[in-house]
This record gives sequence, structure tokens and C-alpha cells, in this order.
Amino acid sequence: MTSVPNDPTLNEENARLVAEEGASGNSPALSVSELSNALKRTVEDRFGHVRVRGEISGWKRAASGHGYLCLKDDNAVLDGVMWKGVLQSLRFAPEDGLEVIATGKLTTYPGRSKYQIVIERLEIAGAGALMALLEQRRRKLLAEGLFDPARKRPLPFLPEVIGVVTSPTGAVIRDILHRLEDRFPRRVIVWPVLVQGETAAAQVAAAVRGFNAISGVDRPDLLIVARGGGSIEDLWAFNEEIVVRAVAESGIPTISAVGHETDTTLCDFAADVRAPTPTAAAEMAVPVRADLITAVRQLSLRAERCAQRVLESRRERVEGLGRRLPTPRALLGLARQRADDIGERLPRALAVRAQRASASLDAVGARLRPQLLDRRLKEAGSQLERLWRVAESLNPKGVLRRGYALVTDTSGHVVTSAAGARAARRVSLQFADGGVDATIGSDESAPRAPSPKKAAAASSSQPKLL
Repeated sequence: MTSVPNDPTLNEENARLVAEEGASGNSPALSVSELSNALKRTVEDRFGHVRVRGEISGWKRAASGHGYLCLKDDNAVLDGVMWKGVLQSLRFAPEDGLEVIATGKLTTYPGRSKYQIVIERLEIAGAGALMALLEQRRRKLLAEGLFDPARKRPLPFLPEVIGVVTSPTGAVIRDILHRLEDRFPRRVIVWPVLVQGETAAAQVAAAVRGFNAISGVDRPDLLIVARGGGSIEDLWAFNEEIVVRAVAESGIPTISAVGHETDTTLCDFAADVRAPTPTAAAEMAVPVRADLITAVRQLSLRAERCAQRVLESRRERVEGLGRRLPTPRALLGLARQRADDIGERLPRALAVRAQRASASLDAVGARLRPQLLDRRLKEAGSQLERLWRVAESLNPKGVLRRGYALVTDTSGHVVTSAAGARAARRVSLQFADGGVDATIGSDESAPRAPSPKKAAAASSSQPKLL
């Protein structure tokens, strides 16, 4: 650190003030603010531009966007401040332990009676220190297993959607799109980010995690994290832990294409595949469509030739078997002979069958004599006559013709007793030649019963009731 030398102007002012105070004890005293402002003007005039080398300590970034730190060496500490605009233009992210060279001007902070450097430019103190920091970080992440080969996944053969994390205005994205168009056009989604400066690392990490959070048809099948070449400071954002961890945790296979072939970043170790250039990343992402078409045609021709060889082999085998098989004439010869034999035997068999049928018919005819038929018909007629007489005897009309009558009440029910007839009062008498209605009188008006002789005589001339 460059220390503050003795300022002759400040010493002369102090000597004058002391002399005046000794000469006149009632001279006006300076206020604290006046003295602080005088010191501020003196320091800023004397150290308007300085370059200080030291190690960063106590780095922090305020909510306003300004950065605060301390630069220290073995014997002294110098406070420093970087305004928001300067901080955004940095090519790397400040952190504790990093040796840097700060360029700016000294000033004082009266609120705390401190002096500090307002940093206008901050650079790493030599590539050796930066490489040492890079190696230290690489060992740390390697010990955590972020670079383990077992974590790496194969790239999809032909991704439908490719996500690209890069600057939207650089030549990198144009090279990637042009190469994809030449090889095998695919749908590309670009997540625009800064690829250099203090906020670049956070934007790249957020883009990788953002692609992984997408679902549905817009979710990429492959990610490409790309940037053009540059110095180690230019590529430093891809060495930040936040980027390395985001790439290592990505659920989507990732290609790291940062810098040129000789450039290496920690992002390359965390990705599934490292591409030497962004153009090479596009070549790794998709195959050549023309080569695929040619390969498919060659496979089709090979399949046709294989099928043709199989058919020819089967045809030769069938022809060989055909030569060893008997001819159709030989196969049908025995059957033809049997048919001829059966044809000759058939007329004789029919004649024998006809003779046997004629003999059987003669035997049956001999048993069917006319006398036997007549007797069977008479017996059947006698039996039918007896059955008819029985049926006639059971016919109710026959009973009515013998003088009986059928008695029914007004409802058509048969009356079978004198009590039933008296209860019905009005009855219907059904005779063989027709019916009449009758009324049954009471017992008092009924005539007395006739003597047996008169009753017998009357019964022969009166109808009988059923």
C-alpha cells in the first residue's frame, strides 16, 4: 500500500495556527467540520490519483449496488469503496483473499475520521495469483464430487429443443445457429445473459436453473453454455462457484463451450461434455442430416440385399426338396388304380343288392294275405262299435231323450236337490227338445203327495227331473 507522506502544506498550516494561537489566545477555534473539510481537500489535492496493491478483505456489496472492502498488507489496512457503475464493469467478482491492484483517488470520510480510496479500476495482481485462486477453487469443488465422471450423462442423439445460454448480440450465437442450420435444423431457445462482468456469473447460473425449471414442450433436451475467447479475467465468470454448481446440478445434459480450444474453465469440468469452441458444441449437439439420410439408404439397401439372399436360399432349398419328392403322377397312380377297381366292382354290387331287396320284398308280401287283413279290419270295427255305444250312453242328450230334464237356477248352476230348487225359487228345465222356466211354490201351497199307485201312473206320463 502507498502510505501518505508528510504534506508540507498541511504542516505549514498547522504551524501557522499554533503560532497564531500562541500569539493571541483569543483567536477563533476551527470547528470539527472545518478541520475535516480542510483535511479532505488536502488529501484529495495531494493524492488525486494512486495505484495501490493489496489483498481484499471484508468484501461486501450493499443493497444500493455499491461495493465496500479493505486493502491490506502485512502492516496496514486501507478502506476502499467502489461505486455501482464501476462494480458492474468488472471482469471478475471480488472476493476475500484475492490480491488486486486498485486505481483511484484518496479521500476522507469525515463521519468517521477515516481516509479511504475511491476505486475507479480494479485488476488482479498478476496471472499467477489468479491461477492460484483458480486452482484452489478447483480442488475444493473436486473434493465435493462436482467433477466426478460418474455424474456425467450422455447427450441425446437428436434433441428436439436446444437451450443456449450466451450473449444475444455476440458472434457466438450466430455461429451456433448457423452450424445447427447446416447440420440438422432444430428448435433453439436463447436465454440472453452477460458473459463478462460482476453480474455475469449470477445471470449464467440463473439461466441454467431457469431452463431446468421449464416443463412441457418448451423444456430443452440439451443445454449449451457458450462464450467466445478472451483472457482469464474475461472468462472468470465461468469459474465462479455459482455457475459451476448450477451446471453440475442441471437435470438437462449440458455442453460447456467457453473460450477457445486452449481455454479451460471450471464450468468445463462440471458440464457433461466440454466443447473446444461454440461451433464445435453445435456439431456435438446434432448429427449431420445428410449423413443420416445416406446411412438410412445404405441400411435399406443392405436390408433389401439380405432379404434377397434369404429368398434365394429358400428357393434353392425348395427346389432341392422338390427334386427329391415323387411326381404328382406317381403320387396319384395308386389312387387311380383303386378307383378303377371300385368302378368295376360297383355294378356287380348293385345287382347283388337289388336281388337281396327283391327277396326281402317277396317275403314281406307273402305275410300280407287278404284274409288276414279282412279279419283284422272286422275286429277293429267291432271294437270301435263297442266304444261308440259306451260314448252314446254317456251323452247327456241321450238321457234327456229318455224323459229326464236338467234343472238349473237363474245363474246357470245345476240344481241337484229339492232344497236347492226351493231356495232358487225360479229354475230352468232343459228337455231334449228345448227348455222351459218354472217357479217353485212354498210348502203350504204345495199339493199333497199322491198315493203310490197314482204316483206310478203319473210318473209314466210326467217328465223326470235331473
